[in-house]
Amino acid sequence: MIFLNINNLNVSIEGKKILNDFNISINEGEVHAIMGPNGCGKSTLANVLAGNEEYEVNSGKVIFKNQDLLDLNIEERAQKGLFLAFQYPVEIPGVNITPFLHASINSKLKNEKKPELDNLSFAKLLRKNAEELGISTDMLKRSINTGFSGGEKKRYEILQMSILNPELTIFDETDSGLDVDALRIVTEGINRFKNPKKSFLIITHYQKLLDYIRPDYVHVMRNGKIVKSGDISLATEIEASGYQNF
Repeated sequence: MIFLNINNLNVSIEGKKILNDFNISINEGEVHAIMGPNGCGKSTLANVLAGNEEYEVNSGKVIFKNQDLLDLNIEERAQKGLFLAFQYPVEIPGVNITPFLHASINSKLKNEKKPELDNLSFAKLLRKNAEELGISTDMLKRSINTGFSGGEKKRYEILQMSILNPELTIFDETDSGLDVDALRIVTEGINRFKNPKKSFLIITHYQKLLDYIRPDYVHVMRNGKIVKSGDISLATEIEASGYQNF
């Protein structure tokens, strides 16, 4: 089953074309990685999929679970099962993590016409997932990302992903600025969440993240489009010689 099918997507911002006839298909349960130099359009792709309205979609289609993703707003995309882990997670002072996550999962369950979680059921779910990710109860009492280190922000995103249980998760350079321990915690969280029903799109500069996650496919992006695809050996080639051969 094809989860995500992007066909000839062209995107601009402030009149400058960023994505140029971009194409990719991601099947259910697959892990895809996109690598490429700065400015090639990787983060633009992530932002467009998440629904950032600063970008202008000039043409093309983005089909997610048999529906045009471009017809949905940000909330509808999340409710349909799409999750974006940002390169630079924003701080939201005054918004506590625990009630925010509770409201988020219940909004998704309500949209799916499933029973919502009461306070006790949600508390048990949150505690279990937080313990697995090494997140302290003190952290769950804080405002979202406020005063968090880079590693703490990434851990919180993995916690959010584990609670919302999306079907397609996009990681936009989630390894940016992480030390070795934080990278290990994040990748362990991702690997714990992987299963044949979940798909991932991982955007990164570096092979080290892919060494932990082991994607099914690696794509090289230049000038707003994919110019080569292969397996994990392609990431090794990039690490050795850069993008000059593409």
